[in-house]
Amino acid sequence: MARMPSAERRRQLTEAAIRAMARDGVAKTTTRSIAAEADVSLSVFHYCFDSKQALIESVITTLTDHSVAVVQEALRPRATLEETVRAGFEAYWNHVRTHPDEHMLTYELTQYALRQPGFEHLARRQYELYGAAYAELIDGLREGMDLRLRVPVSVLARYLAAMTDGLTLNYLVLGDAAAWTDILDTVTAHIAGLVQEGEPGPGRLGH
Repeated sequence: MARMPSAERRRQLTEAAIRAMARDGVAKTTTRSIAAEADVSLSVFHYCFDSKQALIESVITTLTDHSVAVVQEALRPRATLEETVRAGFEAYWNHVRTHPDEHMLTYELTQYALRQPGFEHLARRQYELYGAAYAELIDGLREGMDLRLRVPVSVLARYLAAMTDGLTLNYLVLGDAAAWTDILDTVTAHIAGLVQEGEPGPGRLGH
């Protein structure tokens, strides 16, 4: 077996865990099955992760990074604010449609963490990551386009996390991809309405 840095080995095992959990379910995925999926020995797994909690936190972080990366790539300033926001949401929904198993896994991880004693903090960590990811995206877009917000970044970030969380689950349950064009139009218009260009007016929050 080729040697590799521990950080890279952790990434390898985390991606293997995501594949195994998406295929077999969180509760049925064992450290042995993850090691087999990654084609490493069980001792290598235990060297990289000293607990199942550490593994699940790494899985949650990596799944979040997968979605954020595609949005960051798409969320570059365009001709109008609406076009920019729409591009970001389209990139996210394309990821949901092409990787439904990953997104289904995020909900299973939440339920597992809430029901498993000693894992509850991971569910909270999961949703804190969602909010932090949105806050980072909002700050980057605000600086790149000289935008001002009508609500604080923390409020908008948590709102966006809750909204996309609900819409994602709705799509995974109901499907109907054709309906999402109109839904994305509605979401884009609504979010654009919470943002303004130039200096904030009286009673409007810029941070």
